[in-house]
Amino acid sequence: EVQLQASGGGLVQPGGSLRLSCVASGITLDDFGIGWFRQAPGKEREGLACIYSNNGGTFYADSVKGRFTVSSDNAKNTVFLQMNSLMPEDSAVYFCAAINSAMEVTRESIWAPLLYDYWGQGTQVTVSS
Repeated sequence: EVQLQASGGGLVQPGGSLRLSCVASGITLDDFGIGWFRQAPGKEREGLACIYSNNGGTFYADSVKGRFTVSSDNAKNTVFLQMNSLMPEDSAVYFCAAINSAMEVTRESIWAPLLYDYWGQGTQVTVSS
């Protein structure tokens, strides 16, 4: 069975940092890209970052470019999201998801949640004073 387990969320002050982890089982990161999404109350799910570990390619939404960094440890089948300079508007449930590396995407369509085959349960991030 394919499973994605996101962890690392919590409460942090504005300007602080958190590192989220996504451990994948049942798939290899050679065959799937891993994306990070978030969803805040009353808002639609928003794509943030994506990594294709087979070639090292990374992609970022404008809202997090320069603040968030996605990386992977292929030996551990794990993807990370380092989040710096956090702001209250970053508060949301953060999800990791897997997209088949063979799927053709564009720099716009890569943020479409429906293109991702598998999803984790999410981890809560709250940024507040």
